[in-house]
Amino acid sequence: MSTGPPIDELHFADAPSVDTVPGPRSRTLLEKQREIDSSAVAYPNDIPLAFEAGKGATIRDVDGNTFIDMFAGIGVLNVGHANPYVVEAIHEQMDKLVHTVDFPTDARLELIEKLDEIAPGSLAGDNRVVFGGPTGSDAIEASIKLAKFNTGGDGLIAFRGGYHGPTSGAMSLSSNRKFKGHYTPLLPDVVHAPYPYAFAQGKTPDEATKDALEEVRAIVEDPYSGLANPAGIFVEPIQGEGGVVVPQKGFLEGLRDIADDNGLPLIFDEIQSGIGRTGEWFAADHYDVTPDVMTMAKALGGNGLPLSATMYREELDTWGPGDHAGTYRGHVTAMVGGIRAIEYIQAHDLLAHARELGEHIRGRLEAVADTNPMLGEVRGKGLFIGAEFVTEDGTPAGETVEAIQQYCYEHGVLVWTAGRYGSIVRLLPPLVLTRELADIALDVLVDAIEAATDQ
Repeated sequence: MSTGPPIDELHFADAPSVDTVPGPRSRTLLEKQREIDSSAVAYPNDIPLAFEAGKGATIRDVDGNTFIDMFAGIGVLNVGHANPYVVEAIHEQMDKLVHTVDFPTDARLELIEKLDEIAPGSLAGDNRVVFGGPTGSDAIEASIKLAKFNTGGDGLIAFRGGYHGPTSGAMSLSSNRKFKGHYTPLLPDVVHAPYPYAFAQGKTPDEATKDALEEVRAIVEDPYSGLANPAGIFVEPIQGEGGVVVPQKGFLEGLRDIADDNGLPLIFDEIQSGIGRTGEWFAADHYDVTPDVMTMAKALGGNGLPLSATMYREELDTWGPGDHAGTYRGHVTAMVGGIRAIEYIQAHDLLAHARELGEHIRGRLEAVADTNPMLGEVRGKGLFIGAEFVTEDGTPAGETVEAIQQYCYEHGVLVWTAGRYGSIVRLLPPLVLTRELADIALDVLVDAIEAATDQ
C-alpha cells in the first residue's frame, strides 16, 4: 500500500446519523457493564454508548447510530479510527511477533529514529528513548525516576491545573485534590506553582505569566521556599485536562531559564499535546523551547494501541542496565503503528491541515462568543481546542457544558469536557477530520450552545 487513502475517503459516509440514543443494544450492553465491570468506569456515564466500529473521524454504535468523533479517544486516534495504512502494517506484524521486552527489532529501532526525526529543537540528534508500559503514567514515572537519578534531588515542581496520570508519582504531580485525595500520602516534596491561566485568574496574559514565573523562581531559589532538594520542573506545555490552557510566549521560555540557572531538568508532558495534535509535532515547537525530557503516549501507538515513551537528552542517559524496567516496553505492533501514523501525517501534510482547520473551528466559535457572553473564551492550537463557558456573574458554567455535550450526543456529535469545574468544551478530533465534517459538527455544536444558553 502507498501511504494510504486521502483523508476524505476514511469516514463513514452517513455521519452523523442518529435515531434513538442510547439504542436498545447499547442499553443492554451498558446494563451488563454496570453489573460486571468496575464501578470506576466513568466515560459511559457522560456518553451512554456501546461502540461497534470506527472509520476516520466517525464512529458507529451497536445500534447503527453514526457519530462525528470530536474527541478521538481523548486524543489517542490522531490518524483516525481504523486508518488503513496503519492497520495493514499492524496486521502483518501481529502474524509475526508481538512482544519482545527490550530486545531489538526493526520496528523498535525505526520508531526511535522516527521520533528523533520529529523531536523538538535540540533534542533532535541528541536524545535517548526509553519505552514504558501502556499508559502515559508509565512515561511520567520514568521521567520522575530519571530526574531524581541524575540530580540526586527528590523535590518536584509541578503546576496547578496539571494532570499527569493515575499512578502514584504521576498523581503526585497532578493537582486535582479530589482525584488523589483517597490515596495520600503520595510522593513527598511536590510543590504546585500557578500556571498562567489569564482568563480564570482575571489577569492579563503578561501579568499571569510574570506572576507564575516569579513563583517558580521563588520555589527553586528562595532559601525559605520549603523545597529543599529540587529534582526537576514538570509541565504540560498546553494543559489538557485543566481546560486546554495555552500559555503565551514567555512562560515556557522563562521555565527554561529557571531550570538552566539552577541545574534542573525541564520535563514536558506531551502525552496529550504530542504527535501532531497542535499542528506541530509537539506543543514545544510553538514556543521554540527544548525540554530536557519529554513524555509521550496516547497517539504514539498509531491506532489506539497502548505505548508510552520518554525521550531525554543523551547526557541524562546515566542509567545502568535494569535501572528502569518494565514488561511491556517491547510492544512491537504498537511500535509499527506509531511508525505508520507518523508516516501518514507526513505524507498527507496533516500538521498544516490541523493548523488550518483548527483556526477555522476556533473562528466559528469566536463568532459565537461575539454575541453570546456565556462563551467566555475560545483557545487552543491546531486541533486542541477549548471553549470555556461562564455564567452571567463570571462563575464556571459546568451545567451548561453538560447540556451542550448531551445535545451534541443526541444529534450525532461526540465532544468532551475539561477544566476544574467541567466548564470547558474540549475538542480533540482526529487530524483526519475534513472541513466538511468539521462544519457539520460545528453546526450541531453552535445549535447546542444556543439551546443550552437560551440565546
